[in-house]
Amino acid sequence: MLRLELSLPAPAENLAADEALLDWCEAGHGDETLMFWEPRQVFVVVGYANQVATEVNVAACEASGVPIFRRSSGGGTVVQLPGGLNYSLVLRITETGPTRNISSTNHFVMERNRDAIESEVRGQRSEVRISVRGHTDLCLGSLKFAGNSQRRRKKFLLFHGTLLLNCDLKLISALLLLPSKQPDYRAGRPHREFVTNLNLPAEKVKAALVKAWLAHEELKNPPRGGIAKLAREKYSARAWNYKS
Repeated sequence: MLRLELSLPAPAENLAADEALLDWCEAGHGDETLMFWEPRQVFVVVGYANQVATEVNVAACEASGVPIFRRSSGGGTVVQLPGGLNYSLVLRITETGPTRNISSTNHFVMERNRDAIESEVRGQRSEVRISVRGHTDLCLGSLKFAGNSQRRRKKFLLFHGTLLLNCDLKLISALLLLPSKQPDYRAGRPHREFVTNLNLPAEKVKAALVKAWLAHEELKNPPRGGIAKLAREKYSARAWNYKS
């Protein structure tokens, strides 16, 4: 598997990179890849099917100058924060393998990620156990530190997630409303009682995931033209980000 670190200056560029990389592989120009990026500013990202007004405290975002974007995959709304880490896996879909359908892919990716991150955490805190809860949440006890989602094409899929490592978690409560859809284990808890930081350096988490996915070869020619085009024409467009 290939490895790519691509923290771009603008939020729209980082969101576009996920879709551009998936498009690139689907078109036969690339292969399975693990990509990382880290947010440089605070911004909100709604899932593909989310309604901004339902999920986001728009007035608070506007008052604080926090921009709102939309990603191409499903799942809930997140606040991207400095001190967080995003990973993206582009995997080949196989008819009989673990990526054959949505639920099988969820189990395959989440268990591997859980094992990789838990091994890193237990090196410092031996009593800690990480669990997969809901469909694609990673938790310390009952507190969530990572959410994930996927998007599928015919040949390849995108599976990506955001990990809270050392973030200012108060901003989540300030910028988001309670989500319209909640996993059962959340039990109606407000954001401040539901999320936590993993409290690990990004470099250690990245190294654990690189090892788990055998992503040792660097991708040296990412589709920068496709990223720039999508960032400019789609992810920077209000019609996309605020679509109903």
